Amino acid sequence: MEALTGRAATDREGSRAVERHDYEYAVLRAVPRVERGEFVNIGVLLHCRRTDFLGARTHLDQGRLLALDPVADVAGVRRALHGIEAVCAGGPAAGPAAADGPGRRFRWLTAPRSAVVQPGPVHTGLTADPEGELRHLFELLVL
Repeated sequence: MEALTGRAATDREGSRAVERHDYEYAVLRAVPRVERGEFVNIGVLLHCRRTDFLGARTHLDQGRLLALDPVADVAGVRRALHGIEAVCAGGPAAGPAAADGPGRRFRWLTAPRSAVVQPGPVHTGLTADPEGELRHLFELLVL
């Protein structure tokens, strides 16, 4: 339970204490034909409340998307991904969402929706490095 509270924990080698924090993440999916439910993973969102981290990594494999629907709106999916990245980054490009904190923006981005770009279920984990964890999840689940 120590790791869940953000206190120091021992790494796998047992040699040093590391500060680990709980985080939440969701995979972003492109669902070109919502009625069919088929999707391709196109990104990952990660929020770590303790460190105020909110990040997104995205990649659209156009070939995989078009394999699901040859007339999919590739440009529309790319625009949606750029919007999601802007909301995660905050600042003027995020529009009205910029006034919200990272947790509230994460909740908004992960709210269920029936659209071409959808979040998957929210999962949790522990990490000492939210940016590194986001990179790892992206490589594992999207690329």
